[in-house]
Amino acid sequence: MTRYPVETIEAATAGDEAALEALLKLAQPDIRRYARRSCKYTSDVEDAVQETLFVLYRHIGALRSTAALSSWLFTAVHRFCIGLAKRLVTLDFSGVEPQSLFGTAEPPSYALRIDVAAAIQSLPTHYREVVILRDLEEMTMHEIATKTGITKDAVKARLRRARALLREYLEEE
Repeated sequence: MTRYPVETIEAATAGDEAALEALLKLAQPDIRRYARRSCKYTSDVEDAVQETLFVLYRHIGALRSTAALSSWLFTAVHRFCIGLAKRLVTLDFSGVEPQSLFGTAEPPSYALRIDVAAAIQSLPTHYREVVILRDLEEMTMHEIATKTGITKDAVKARLRRARALLREYLEEE
């Protein structure tokens, strides 16, 4: 089953500009989420999103099955992210100190991860759900509102309150 209306995909494949535009709008949040997970560098996410949207626009007619759209998009995003990461390999960094290229921040410690997990677990269920959907699953406010059956404003309020509770919990540690 696809997340996109079959009629919209078929119309876009047939060359309907309005359907193609609607499909691009529907696909963009998913493409962005795929890119956040696939790209090695956060600076490459927007480039991968734009390139994938362009490929979708140019090659939607080559889509063989409406059910394959999600996997097709994921594959395109993944390939763009790999290509963007490889471009650094071809650059000449001779004579440049490694410390100037990369941050010196240490990865989060195991103890910090345990503390954050405990803080999230301590939240009331309705706050925990919103934090997990937004910060871990990287869903949009609209997607969270649809999934939970509450308004976008309620999602924002719960997320704000949940983050405040998390800060309080972690500051006490």
